[in-house]
Amino acid sequence: MSITTEAPRTKRALPPLMSLTEGAADRLRALYAKGEHGKLLRIAVRTKGCSGLSYDLSWTDEAAPSDEVITDRGVTVLIDRKATLFLIGTVMDYEVKAMTAGFTFTNPNEKGRCGCGESFHV
Repeated sequence: MSITTEAPRTKRALPPLMSLTEGAADRLRALYAKGEHGKLLRIAVRTKGCSGLSYDLSWTDEAAPSDEVITDRGVTVLIDRKATLFLIGTVMDYEVKAMTAGFTFTNPNEKGRCGCGESFHV
């Protein structure tokens, strides 16, 4: 009689839900210290645009029970729980260009974007 035992499966580490670049963290620190003092940024994904989904950023006084709380580089942001599957591994940055400035997202789950860059699909 032979008995075989299998080694326990090791779990693969999941990527962080979202991370911030130093530029995004610096901008959020400035916003939290001034006009949005005492508030938190909530990031959600909404149905919008020609590709179907859009990032939705809003300010809130406190985390809702359905929010995931992310702290990176000493800065806290909230993620709407319904958006988590769309955002796993996303990097949030803050870019300043000649005519615009704003938060940008590098999302490994995106399969494409619309021509204007306002919406995406997974």
